[in-house]
Amino acid sequence: MSDFTHIDETGRARMVDVSSKNPTPRVAVATGSIRMSSTTLDAIRSNSLGKGDVLGVARIAGIMAAKKTSELIPLCHQLALTDVTIEFDFDASLPGLRAEAQVKTLDRTGVEMEALTAVSIALLTIYDMAKALDRGMTITSIALLEKSGGKSGDWKRGEIEPR
Repeated sequence: MSDFTHIDETGRARMVDVSSKNPTPRVAVATGSIRMSSTTLDAIRSNSLGKGDVLGVARIAGIMAAKKTSELIPLCHQLALTDVTIEFDFDASLPGLRAEAQVKTLDRTGVEMEALTAVSIALLTIYDMAKALDRGMTITSIALLEKSGGKSGDWKRGEIEPR
């Protein structure tokens, strides 16, 4: 059991002690997609849904989610985030939207979970705001694209599976 960082020698869950680590700049970028009908995509693009600015609300929801990740993911450390950005790209080939979140901190542990949480909640918010028009939307391809900083150094994903 000692090979697992979140399990102690008796098999109980534990938070990893990072107090001996030095704070370093850390960045993580995550992505995800939401597929929808062309009609729904056009309604979001033209900002004509009755619930308001879908992408603006989804962006704020994603930022808020990144800040609350430690409350949602067990054993996740509370981090002082220094920057969270979320961008959306319209993709007629899905059809749908691609979301990308970048999260930064100067801390003792990474922000991968915060970036993944931000993308997930941003996409769920899009679903919530557009579901009256299209309940068949599908959230897919949520993945960490890259991370930098910390003891394990930099990491970058190769090709992402077909969407």
